[in-house]
Amino acid sequence: MRGLIPDSFIDELLARVDIVDVIERRVPLKKAGREWTACCPFHDERTPSFYVSPAKQFFHCFGCGAHGSAIKFLMDYERLEFPDAVEELAQSVGLTVPREGGRDERPREDKTDLYTLLDASARWYQDQLPGSADAQAYCRKRGLDADTIARFRLGWAPAGYDGVIKALGNTPRRMELLSEAGMVSSGERGGKYDRFRERLMFPILDRRGRVIAFGGRVLSSEQSPKYLNSPETPLFHKGRELFALWQVKQANPKLERIVVVEGYMDVIALHQAGLPIAVATLGTATTPEHTELLFRAAPDVVFCFDGDRAGRAAAWKALDAALPRLRDGRQAYFLFLPEGEDPDTLVRKEGKAGFEQRLKNATPLSDYFFDELARDVDTASLDGRARLAERARPLIARLPDGAFRDLMAQELEKRSGASARLQANPAAQRAVQRPTTAQRSLVRSAIALLLAQPGVADQVEKPYRFCNLDKPGVGLLAELLDLARSRPGINAAMLVEHFADRAEYPALQKLMATAVVGEPEAQRVEFLEALARMDEQAVALRRAALHAKMQQGPLDAAEKAELRELLAARVRPVAAPG
Repeated sequence: MRGLIPDSFIDELLARVDIVDVIERRVPLKKAGREWTACCPFHDERTPSFYVSPAKQFFHCFGCGAHGSAIKFLMDYERLEFPDAVEELAQSVGLTVPREGGRDERPREDKTDLYTLLDASARWYQDQLPGSADAQAYCRKRGLDADTIARFRLGWAPAGYDGVIKALGNTPRRMELLSEAGMVSSGERGGKYDRFRERLMFPILDRRGRVIAFGGRVLSSEQSPKYLNSPETPLFHKGRELFALWQVKQANPKLERIVVVEGYMDVIALHQAGLPIAVATLGTATTPEHTELLFRAAPDVVFCFDGDRAGRAAAWKALDAALPRLRDGRQAYFLFLPEGEDPDTLVRKEGKAGFEQRLKNATPLSDYFFDELARDVDTASLDGRARLAERARPLIARLPDGAFRDLMAQELEKRSGASARLQANPAAQRAVQRPTTAQRSLVRSAIALLLAQPGVADQVEKPYRFCNLDKPGVGLLAELLDLARSRPGINAAMLVEHFADRAEYPALQKLMATAVVGEPEAQRVEFLEALARMDEQAVALRRAALHAKMQQGPLDAAEKAELRELLAARVRPVAAPG
């Protein structure tokens, strides 16, 4: 899981970052006692069951069970691999991620070479743009200025079958990477040639600003296909990426609204006009993954489409993908453009103010939803209203439980006269109650208390008598104590992350999510008392074992001395009262 990242760096990183800050930049949190809470970002719910503990540096959802450290949150929320989540956190606190071992030891899943090659490809295309008179003329015709061309790293793929191959594929390994990155295609006889030729090139960036793919546009409408995208690769999955999302986030630290348009040039025109809030899907209909990305970026999403039949079909697909993600606080709108117009032409005609006014006048999802369902229905008739109700019910039932779902059901009753009769949303049927103390073994209780306050390990001295107990978890408790004692100031998340590659990791995460009742001092006393009881049990078992052996024959000198000590004295305290 960790690859070549040293454990010591993971400790330092988790000590530097604050999980509350990491999560609050992505999910609105509210203070709740010593913790923070929110509606879970990983499942649909009405009542908050997602808790963040600053003391433990840990999050846990009592509804769906999601839990972990700041690293795990980024992995789940941003869909990052472990090294990428570490890189993103490290950048946020100004750290550089070190690597252990040499180049030949790099794990197979490390895609550094692919990222490097794609970035080199983007630079090569950028270098070719000034040399193409046709490409330069096209950019002028579309009104692109030098700053915009540089910001989006636009380039030019020249004619010929081996431009990229000659520039970058000068070794067998580089050719292998070009193929893996989708930069070259194979002929019928197995020969390789450039995938992109005579096209204006648009690098597609991931959410960390790295090139992961390309879109290429021909200069003449007579050529086909108009747009050509990279194929699916280990880095690029078009149903999960959005063009210009990185540029939008760079321009808007606190984004309130994001606009989805259909073409790359539409996106770029809006950014250049002073509206850096536009993104585009990558040659595919809006997917559920797209809508989740959009709503994570901003609470308000405006889907902008042509007003023709194809545009309305695309809009309905976007609505269908958005419905399950419309939790309270999220809103979707639909903007249909006049016939023959697109965002590029409109913003050049009307300017920023004119297009902003269109955005303000966009149709709310609720209005578009009912208007579209009633398009071919006579709502003046009983049969027509019944048809509207039957069409709407299963769609409204897909909304997350909450105020918006209730209001949509009320609106359906108002428009049709029929009861919504919605089935309860499965996610809302689970009663979410935060547990207090759970019934668990003495060893598990001690581990949970130690995870609540790793600093109490400083008050425990070796040898640990409880190690003589033959009970599950005893060895793990001793190991946790040793680790906490050796690392003064270690927090719970750091402690647990040391077991990330071990079988005990899931159990430790669950124990860390367990609610531990009481103030810190009471927890400290309870922990030390738990260890004392375990020590007493160990002493009692050892006394019993020596007595049993004595019944079968004489004890040796050492065993007699041990028994006298056990009989003469009570178990000494684990630590002096603090």
